[in-house]
Amino acid sequence: MAVNGARAPGDDHGDTDRQRADDRLVDTRFTPLYRFLRILVHLLNRLLFRTTIEWQGRVPADGPVVIAPVHRSFIDFFVASEVTTRKLHYMAKDSLWDNALLARILPPIGAFPVRRGGPDRESLRRAQHVLEADEALILFPEGTRRTGPVVEDLFEGVAFLAARTGATVVPVGIGGSASVMPKGSRIPRPRHIQLVVGEPMAPPERTGTGRASRSEIHRRTELLAQTLQNLYDRAVASAGRF
Repeated sequence: MAVNGARAPGDDHGDTDRQRADDRLVDTRFTPLYRFLRILVHLLNRLLFRTTIEWQGRVPADGPVVIAPVHRSFIDFFVASEVTTRKLHYMAKDSLWDNALLARILPPIGAFPVRRGGPDRESLRRAQHVLEADEALILFPEGTRRTGPVVEDLFEGVAFLAARTGATVVPVGIGGSASVMPKGSRIPRPRHIQLVVGEPMAPPERTGTGRASRSEIHRRTELLAQTLQNLYDRAVASAGRF
């Protein structure tokens, strides 16, 4: 109840419970807006970027899956969607919600905000709900756009979420996107983009308590880094041949 227009302590608890319940509602629908944007993105990928895919079909058709691409360009969000026809969910920087139009468009197309610059428990919780709903999530293990040929300093969020939810992890190398739209640029340039889809990786093994150990999470993250490096090198080499 309210006292002199202020909310009583008990009301905060109720709002928190309602918020948690709302966060668990994952929109799995292929809405008209989502379908339209997927078609538009597909056309741009094929016509403007001449996107090609090596080892297509490795993303599981159902069940929870984390698609984990390297990240060298803003358009990596769009080109990574080519690896599956499933509906995709993904984190996007929270500043995008400052734009009123984007704030209305982003949630229906599977996006939810993440706070940059440090761990964000809220976004990880939302990501976990997506996977618990047996959906597909795009998550960049590098956390933010990087430059250069080396894949390193991965965050452990991918392995952590896979351990929590039993999700399969599919690593993806993206070659050429750094030339199309490097960090700091505003207008994409027509270039060839090559995607190389890696072998699906099983979630980290759990201990008798039902949780994966910290050492296992770290080991799987290191393995993911090595795999992504190999896929990225292959993708860059293939993109350069066109």
